[in-house]
Amino acid sequence: MEGLAVPFPNLLLPKVAADASTCTSISISTSTSTLTPTGFLSLKQLGRRRRFAFCTSSQSQPQSQPQHPAEQVITTGNVSGDSIRQRFLSFYASRGHKVLPSASLVPDDPTVLLTIAGMLQFKPIFLGNVPRELPRATTSQRCIRTNDINNVGQTSRHHTFFEMLGNFSFGDYFKKQAIQWAWELSTIEFALPPERLWISVYKDDHEAFQLWSQQIGVPAERIKSLGEDDNFWTSGATGPCGPCSEIYYDFHPERGYTDADLGDDTRFIEFYNLVFMQYNKKDDGSLEPLKQKNIDTGLGLERMARILQKVPNNYETDLILPIIEKASELANVSYGISDDLTKRYLKIVGDHMRAIVFLVSDGVVPSNVGRGYVVRRLIRRVVRTGRLLGIKGDGRGDLDGAFLPIIAEKVVELSTHIDADVKNRAPRILEELKREELRFVQTLERGEKLLEEKLADAISRAERNGTVPCLAGEDVFILYDTYGFPMEITKEVGEERGVSIDMNGFDIEMEKQRRQSQAAHNTVKLAIGSGANIVDNVPDTEFVGYDSLYCNAIVASLVVNGDPAVQVSEGSNVEVLLNKTPFYAESGGQIGDHGFLYISEGKNQPRAVVEIIDVQKSFGNIFVHKGTVQKGVVDVGIQVEATVNVKLRQRAKVHHTATHLLQAALKEVIGQETSQAGSLVAFDRLRFDFNFHRPLLDNELAKIEMLINGWIEDAILLQTKVMPLSDAKKAGAIAMFGEKYGEEVRVVEVPGVSMELCGGTHVSNTSEIRGFKIISEQGIASGVRRIEAVAGEAFIEYVNARDSYLKQLCSTLKVKPEEVTARVENLLEELRVARNENLAVRAKAAVYKASVIASKMFLVGNSKQYRVLVECLDDVDAESLKSAAEYLMETLADPAAIVLGSCPGEGKVSLVAAFTPGVVDQGIQAGKFIGQIAKLCGGGGGGRPNFAQAGGRKPENLAGALEKAKSELIANLCEKGN
Repeated sequence: MEGLAVPFPNLLLPKVAADASTCTSISISTSTSTLTPTGFLSLKQLGRRRRFAFCTSSQSQPQSQPQHPAEQVITTGNVSGDSIRQRFLSFYASRGHKVLPSASLVPDDPTVLLTIAGMLQFKPIFLGNVPRELPRATTSQRCIRTNDINNVGQTSRHHTFFEMLGNFSFGDYFKKQAIQWAWELSTIEFALPPERLWISVYKDDHEAFQLWSQQIGVPAERIKSLGEDDNFWTSGATGPCGPCSEIYYDFHPERGYTDADLGDDTRFIEFYNLVFMQYNKKDDGSLEPLKQKNIDTGLGLERMARILQKVPNNYETDLILPIIEKASELANVSYGISDDLTKRYLKIVGDHMRAIVFLVSDGVVPSNVGRGYVVRRLIRRVVRTGRLLGIKGDGRGDLDGAFLPIIAEKVVELSTHIDADVKNRAPRILEELKREELRFVQTLERGEKLLEEKLADAISRAERNGTVPCLAGEDVFILYDTYGFPMEITKEVGEERGVSIDMNGFDIEMEKQRRQSQAAHNTVKLAIGSGANIVDNVPDTEFVGYDSLYCNAIVASLVVNGDPAVQVSEGSNVEVLLNKTPFYAESGGQIGDHGFLYISEGKNQPRAVVEIIDVQKSFGNIFVHKGTVQKGVVDVGIQVEATVNVKLRQRAKVHHTATHLLQAALKEVIGQETSQAGSLVAFDRLRFDFNFHRPLLDNELAKIEMLINGWIEDAILLQTKVMPLSDAKKAGAIAMFGEKYGEEVRVVEVPGVSMELCGGTHVSNTSEIRGFKIISEQGIASGVRRIEAVAGEAFIEYVNARDSYLKQLCSTLKVKPEEVTARVENLLEELRVARNENLAVRAKAAVYKASVIASKMFLVGNSKQYRVLVECLDDVDAESLKSAAEYLMETLADPAAIVLGSCPGEGKVSLVAAFTPGVVDQGIQAGKFIGQIAKLCGGGGGGRPNFAQAGGRKPENLAGALEKAKSELIANLCEKGN
């Protein structure tokens, strides 16, 4: 039977390239020729097996007449990753499953940073939060996991990016059918030898054990019962859960059954996991059966490709190897004959580049927070790994170029069947990678040098002290904060050198920076000279300012110039600590309230008045009211009437709510991946910093304003509630990355628009904001943009001020407002014409001066054939100096060399060199020549071989520089003339 091609109707096999010509054998059952109604050999028919050759060739498979997928035949040795994906989906589609697209790597689930599993998009259905729309589904889901990043390249199967093929049942079929189809897919569709497959089940799942042993016929010695850590899936501390069962492929069946360990990576690989979601885990840990039982499975595409393509690891499959080969080409190495370390580096590049490209395609912009930090960390790891491989520049001769885009092009090429949109987004992806790589390279070399010095110091110190080498947390932080080294990369490099890092010290420095960056200018001195703490007996301040702008309070403590005081008199600056307050203390970007503290003496006449101009929070939750005693005397223990400035509070509320609307609008206009990087909520304006890689376009800013003003017009009632942090995140509330929250959090929601964790003060209805206007948008740091805007009363003031300016301009120009633009354009045009006329006059004057000095030309060379002119034209500007040199080039016969200089202004030098072809042919180039002369004047420059300009900042050196130019020309031309 060898060499016989046998097409099986209904047997879904992969597409074959038109030029393929292969012939490899696989095993199938021939005990009967009868197929099951579904088109697959029944499990009982897996009896005596024979070898058949499945062949394809360009002659039998013409490109113009492709076979129907059901009629295609291919060997397991040549099956492609793309075909495995398609065959999986087709297999389950033929069994009533709806094929759904992969979800984005940026999940809707607020509790998860990135999409980590195929079931994530169905989580609301599994949790019972939304009704099911279909009973069965199948997907090929793009996934990102970075928890095993240090294993990438070291093991045969760990990745940061991978595809999870899955079939799902939402209360439809369950355990028996899931196991049946998983076996059919594995042993018939993909023709894996049944004797090489091992099974794991949960130790208490006797039903699954019986299904595998009795229905499928897997020998009991190849079914392992494992514990809860291995084979019981949970969605959390409570909720849907259930046992799972996994299918393993055995690479070394010759080792037998004795002491077989499914965790042995050298022998086994787990490629298919079946989760039987059948219980609800209650608060007390008990399990109750679910009314709706679900199936959630995952088959690793890369793992199946490794098995079917018969390669030693996942990286050498056609899903990743082409990327590795592109990196090898740039590094000028051969993967096949490289040592283990080089192979590991190449695997890291191959793996991470897939993750990077798909993350950026899905809208994740490199930054220092959240998802952006994940992609930035991966990019920087690839850049560093590329340098270790010896890739210089773009690997193609441009040492200032970037190599990531070149490798990314290969990832894009391979992405067609994973996500067709990647190709359409390729220009943006490549540009983003180029920008990020070049930005990192600028600081990488300095950082690498510093890291090497710190590691050497740590090793040397440890050798002297007889201790284990450890890199100080402060040093790790400097590398992170100043040189852009992710802590993980520093840790990785340290491990390569045998040096650990002080994580506690690093965390302390990070926390210190966070506090300083948030309120360094608002620190409150609360310690007396003797070192005693003035807040020892002061309890936390009770804040009542959400509900009231007035309250009676007791003065708990007074501080003057950092020292405690019992009494403070009129005219003194003071810090007042109260037992309770309506004043909002600066936090969350919102500045502190202003207002007054009144001490009454009866008949509504204040005996003392303290004007409060700032409120800060210190030592946890103690409010420090900063102000000046305007009248009377204030004593510790006295009762005061604390009153907040109502108008200023309203301005703050308006701007704070507007920042929430601004963040929502930004996410809608430029992408959900953008996130807040800081803010200021003041009485006169708001400032909002966010992560984004480019300036916003005018139409984007206009759309943002339109959205916000639309929400204001909609008069939406805000909802504020306090709830557990976990509930808030589940509800979708946005939290600031890096912020620390307690178990109970305050959630501010603008229904249908925004939901954020926020302790600030807000309007009750968006209509109170009245109007919103963006004042400016600019970059403030790498990957961070800033918008400044006004709202409410500040918006009205801004509009009125602009109207006043416009009226003054109209009066000056004597035009109507609608005519201002045209009038200004006319004035600019008149100015341009006048400037050009002035330049023309100057140029003519310079040419005239040139005609006068032309007579100063002298001849050099043995035959006196070279004409040389080196002169100063006093205060002629650079452009006119150029015109003069061009005139002289046309006037003086070839060969001629002309060098002119001038001092067009204070502290300015202009130089020009013009050489005719006869001089250039002697190897004397104007650009190089004038650049050296300009250095004598404290400047530089260059240009073409025949014409070049330069400048400087030392007019006092011009005469000497021109003399140097003359002597250099004479020497060079005399030498050439010989």
